[in-house]
Amino acid sequence: MAKSGTTAVILPGAFYTLREERMPPIALFRKHEVKMAVATDCNPGSSPISSLLLSMNMACTLFRVTPEEALAGITRNAAAALGASDTGTIEVGKRADIAVWNANHPAELAYRIGFNPLEHRIFGGNIV
Repeated sequence: MAKSGTTAVILPGAFYTLREERMPPIALFRKHEVKMAVATDCNPGSSPISSLLLSMNMACTLFRVTPEEALAGITRNAAAALGASDTGTIEVGKRADIAVWNANHPAELAYRIGFNPLEHRIFGGNIV
């Protein structure tokens, strides 16, 4: 997967809702430096979760992904999985769609359930 540039997409909401027992091979992904995206997979059949922060929490809690891995998983690695090279990181020349959270460390985003420390959003360079 790493050689081909494939990003593994981790779906903790589907894992939880479907009561899956087989864990994703996180250790192998790390060992082989496979990028891991974290997604909600929001749908009415297998993952009725729409909160990206809850998905981060579940990825950390259920799969032992680190908060830093989870944050990369919802940003740059998610963009890579979608082939969206113009998003996912904050860099000159990239599209400015940004959630600004009141948090000092990624662990703060993944820890609290049902809490959203969103300060404001920026879409296309405009504060919303």
